Amino acid sequence: MPSGWNLADAWETIADRLPDAPALWHAGRMTTWSEMDRRADGVAAALLAAGAAHQDKVALYLHSCPEYLEAAFAATKCGLVPVNTNYRYTADELAYLWDNVDAVAVVFHGGFADRCAQIAAVVPRVRLWLWVDDGSGPCPPWATVYEAAAATGAELGRTGGPRAEPGARSGDDLVLVYTGGTTGMPKGVMWRQDDLVQSLDTARAKLPAEPGLAALAARTVAPGPRNLAAAPLMHGTGFFNAITNLLLGGSVATLAGRTFDAVELLDTIEQVAIKSMSMVGDAFGKPILRALDAEPGRWDVSSMRVVLTSGVMCSSETKAGLLRHMPRLIIADALGSSEALSMATSTTTASSSGGADDRTARFRIGPKTAAITEDGRMVVPGSGELGRLALRGNLPVGYYKDEAKTAATFVTVDGVRWSIPGDWVAVEADGTLTLLGRGSQCINTGGEKVYPEEVEEALKLHPSVADAAVVGVPDERFGQAVTAVVEAAPGATVDERELVAHVRATLAAYKSPKRVLAIDTLGRAANGKLDYQRLAQLACDELGIT
Repeated sequence: MPSGWNLADAWETIADRLPDAPALWHAGRMTTWSEMDRRADGVAAALLAAGAAHQDKVALYLHSCPEYLEAAFAATKCGLVPVNTNYRYTADELAYLWDNVDAVAVVFHGGFADRCAQIAAVVPRVRLWLWVDDGSGPCPPWATVYEAAAATGAELGRTGGPRAEPGARSGDDLVLVYTGGTTGMPKGVMWRQDDLVQSLDTARAKLPAEPGLAALAARTVAPGPRNLAAAPLMHGTGFFNAITNLLLGGSVATLAGRTFDAVELLDTIEQVAIKSMSMVGDAFGKPILRALDAEPGRWDVSSMRVVLTSGVMCSSETKAGLLRHMPRLIIADALGSSEALSMATSTTTASSSGGADDRTARFRIGPKTAAITEDGRMVVPGSGELGRLALRGNLPVGYYKDEAKTAATFVTVDGVRWSIPGDWVAVEADGTLTLLGRGSQCINTGGEKVYPEEVEEALKLHPSVADAAVVGVPDERFGQAVTAVVEAAPGATVDERELVAHVRATLAAYKSPKRVLAIDTLGRAANGKLDYQRLAQLACDELGIT
């Protein structure tokens, strides 16, 4: 493995060491490591038979399910590139993504068959459509049944399957993670598998920088932790967390429901004895807490040890509530993105809950993280100066087919390459970070900069608020006026004056909303992201601003 770690090599080694250990769980069905390995061999053989060549792209157009991870495994086995696909995309967005990434194969759930057929003509590079049965109807005549392909893996054997392809894989092989789409067209983050493996390896006996499968085999002596991918696999939070657990020889459970259901999640934790879980902050945490509070004692959640939350802040109140039900839990807020993994963390336990480090939007900086000013200087802790959060070390190659965006995000300062996705932070005297938000959403009101996330977190501390978004709308006097769009908590009503006063009690007056508008739902994506353009237009329409 002279060019670095490769996911397929790593997972095949684990399958050899733990053939009968669980790898995947879904709707009461368990798949062992050897079964996942063989099934991925079959899918890989189908991809090669369709003419896929080294580093061709395979789009995964699936809800979270075992087939998602099997297909990703299959792609890496034969030197292809797995590519996530947001299942909420419109036909135009899908056509753009698959054309942009030069996809040669699409693995899709049956429920998406009509949309695939609609755009097939505009993505002529796609040679193979692999249909995953979800009970929505028969396989269309232009597609291949995924299960039939997977079943051939058992017949291939080790000597005839994709493992036998010489030079078919490398640590330089890519994984593509498309992100964005609400403020522009989706962009693909290119990760070398070697960099991705080293970034995601969290074992105490970490893999050496110089790859050697013997080191991985030596540490793989027992089944690893059972993880629940509550965050969708189509987004970085869920997918990267799943990879992390599989590298530990663990297993990944996926939820069968098409929309988030706290009851299904808690049932799965109990049935599978889940130890760790990835979720999307309060967007998941609050419904889980409501279910636990409504029926205390219904679920045995004593197996839970770690919750990783990303994408949306998990408020102190939500964390404290979860810890009441799971006192041995460690809740880790992770600040990062598809371009920069694990930039900073905020860890809460039962003993630390309510302490100074437990404040929402306060993080401990990582060893490879810094805050860098716009002119390329390091922010001095306690100086009051703001900077953009930056990460060095194992980083993506850049954005697929976008040299300008790559140059803007991946910046070299004093000979060191940094990933700077755009999060603005203040660095406190004790070295902790206060997250302010993305510069692209920054509101300029009367010459003052207001970062939406800071105001949103203040609003969400009010008991009447389930979720909040803050946008800038045109204002004749101030240029932009800070405006809040609020989703009420169940059974609560939104009092505009009360919420404005609530924000002013903790933030400067210029940061408080000029108006607060109530809405049924903010419509967060499954990864917790908000469509700020849509919400800003909604606010303008509601306020009669043209």
